[in-house]
Amino acid sequence: RPEGSVIDAKRISALAVARAAINDNQVQADARYIDIRLNVNGKPVPISAGEGDDEPSETELMIMADADAMQTAVKNLVENAIHYSPEHTTVAVGVGERDGKVTIRVVDQGIGIPEKSLDRVFERFYRVDPARSRETGGSGLGLAITKHCVQENGGRISVWSRKGEGSTFTIELPAAPADEEPTAVQGV
Repeated sequence: RPEGSVIDAKRISALAVARAAINDNQVQADARYIDIRLNVNGKPVPISAGEGDDEPSETELMIMADADAMQTAVKNLVENAIHYSPEHTTVAVGVGERDGKVTIRVVDQGIGIPEKSLDRVFERFYRVDPARSRETGGSGLGLAITKHCVQENGGRISVWSRKGEGSTFTIELPAAPADEEPTAVQGV
């Protein structure tokens, strides 16, 4: 975590963060006939906690992070995935753990990002296509805020995209030590 940071890091569930982000965006997804799917380590799980028999426990996939900051980050990614995807497509949110890192990945079937813009998408006020800004709305701050939230929590964010093929945004955070009690995530 950067020095002088004012985040309130607690042991929280990355799965609960992903579920809250999906719930916060469900109305917009439904309005555009976009199906949101959630998976953990590649296996589908219910979006609502407690609906599956062999669903992973939210005490797995723990991170040390500020819950509000991480909810903001993941909510922004899901919101963008919905916003830039055609109707009747799918947005997938995946949570996983490998090599001491927890990942939250948002994959869409949207318009994609041209290769020349990939290095700049996290800059404040940067718009991939300024001519479409009026049509799509937004301030050009969402991904900059997302990157800031992730970095303030000791993580990193990356993007893979190809124009016309959609985008994949991946947040990677250190897994939390197993010796602390988890903190509940609001909105789940």
